[in-house]
Amino acid sequence: MKIKSVLLLSALLINVVILAGQQNDTIRVTAKDINTKVLKEGTHRYLVYFKMKKDSVRTMSQFWTRTIKRTEYNGTPAIEITQEWEDKDSIMHIVRSYSDAKTMQPLYHHTWWKVQAGRNATTKTVTSTIVDMTGNTVSYNGRLLSDADTAKQVKKIWDGYKSSLGKFYLNWHLDLETFPTLPYKKDLTFVIPFYDPGTASDFQTVAYTVKGEAELEGYDQQKMKCWLLVHESPGNKETFWISQKTREVLKLEQVFGSMYRYKIKLGFSN
Repeated sequence: MKIKSVLLLSALLINVVILAGQQNDTIRVTAKDINTKVLKEGTHRYLVYFKMKKDSVRTMSQFWTRTIKRTEYNGTPAIEITQEWEDKDSIMHIVRSYSDAKTMQPLYHHTWWKVQAGRNATTKTVTSTIVDMTGNTVSYNGRLLSDADTAKQVKKIWDGYKSSLGKFYLNWHLDLETFPTLPYKKDLTFVIPFYDPGTASDFQTVAYTVKGEAELEGYDQQKMKCWLLVHESPGNKETFWISQKTREVLKLEQVFGSMYRYKIKLGFSN
């Protein structure tokens, strides 16, 4: 082979290597990628609020209390996560979830919602959904669901559960506890199998990319280095600040249309 040809081939190979290095690595998340040892037991609280525009006042504020505990569920080592969401005058949402202690595969999920009946209504209704993955049952307001259900709302809940059967997935309602367990590095994309138990959502895979690094300033001007984890879909962009030291989600900024939503982890709370 002529020297000129060898040099040309070498240059092409170098370019291929450079381009390959510039492309994002992708992990299709499975049980082996999950590290639950990083989860911190105890109570964690978040301030959640909206802005109608970037510089507008904060509105629709909520406080989320989330508690992590290592325990057992039906004899299986498990992680119990409870959630309590408060709005301006009451508790609006309560959740109790059990996940496998090693893989975070959901075992049980119970949600309770107090929702306003309509935009101008003064009364509120309560709904309760229980999904028991180990017993293979779903109940809605105390009634077991099955293929015989044809009412639109409960059929969607049942069909959503069936879409998850036989698959490894993570509980999308526990995203703030799931993200810490992932193996972070810059430009890495996680394709996460998610299902939100007890809702009309089906099993799906969702891409989140580590776009870079940033710092958040905490108390006493403490600088906290974070990974920036980004999820984008049409009309929606979510950026999570994940502490590189503790793996906790410290902040979310979500932009959809002209609106913004924030979740801010509180350092101290009662």
